[in-house]
Amino acid sequence: MQSNVYFIDLRATPKENFLSKLKRLMETAGISSVIDKKDLVAVKLHFGELGNTAFIRPVYIRKIVEIIKELGGDPFLTDANTVYAGTRGSAPSHLTTAIQNGFAYAVVEAPLVIADGLRGRTETGIVINQKRFKKAYIGTEIIHADTLISVAHFKGHELSGFGGTIKNLGMGCASRKGKLAQHSTVNPQINVEKCEGCGDCVLRCSQKALSVIEKKAVLDSKKCIGCGECILICEKGAVEIEWNQSIPVFLENMVEYTLAVLKNKSGKGFFINFITDVSPACDCMPVNDAPIVRNIGVVASTDPVAIDQASVDLVNSEAALPGSCLTVNTAPGEDKFKGIYPKVDWQIQLDYAQELGLGNKEYNLVRI
Repeated sequence: MQSNVYFIDLRATPKENFLSKLKRLMETAGISSVIDKKDLVAVKLHFGELGNTAFIRPVYIRKIVEIIKELGGDPFLTDANTVYAGTRGSAPSHLTTAIQNGFAYAVVEAPLVIADGLRGRTETGIVINQKRFKKAYIGTEIIHADTLISVAHFKGHELSGFGGTIKNLGMGCASRKGKLAQHSTVNPQINVEKCEGCGDCVLRCSQKALSVIEKKAVLDSKKCIGCGECILICEKGAVEIEWNQSIPVFLENMVEYTLAVLKNKSGKGFFINFITDVSPACDCMPVNDAPIVRNIGVVASTDPVAIDQASVDLVNSEAALPGSCLTVNTAPGEDKFKGIYPKVDWQIQLDYAQELGLGNKEYNLVRI
């Protein structure tokens, strides 16, 4: 049976502005069915790394908060700390970054709560007994929430091909220990012919696994946690992924963590993807490249698999924007994410999520 995915474009009129249209989308998609009065409602989003500007506008989040309050819920905005060296590695710096990016209470009218605590160690082990993990480690405050609303910025991603609802939940809700477990199969390598020994990757490595010896970067595989930050930071493309079985395993790891996040949220999960400013890489970067397609709209569903499949299809139905990083697969109907990351089989995450019973890839797109 197909799942419904509800869609709005970005058109607006004097009779209905975009924020009112967003409210109508959420109401039509069934937001009221997942929120009971006095529910503690976790709104899981990405606050954006400092320097990145592609994340969802705080004013849109305020409208979502307003709708939750109207239904009697008690919302808080949340994310979990990162494992890489950046501005969101501990609760104080994470909260500071969120506020600097516009998510202050005065703007969003909801408190900010870092789900895995001061240093990313406030976690709850969730037994899932799957082929990759028997237990997954999730930020405790997300587990304790009554309802979970995922609000994801849909974009490309260097390890998963794209990042949407599944990544926002599986990777985003994991504690540091959980993130490390998911990344543990992704090992970069140094292309010495491209490396100029600038040391940028050394400065960004949270585990001190990189050094520069004789003007070339050197990786200590015993210290490396596979977070992929060095791959993104190298402007010369000298840090590369070892394209073996690591990416398929990583994708399955992420999906199993999504299963853990939603284990105690049956009938209490709601998912929104903003298909806007579709940047080629994750919002974890301290920069965002030009969007690869035009701003498309917003989708909402109670099915995390269907919403990501619909989002991929909507992006791929577009023509690539001139001047973006896309040089292949630029025509409508061609796979934009394969065009950016030709060796990442993003379909794995959706196939495996459906196999685990998280949702259905078959969907009915309801245009509002």
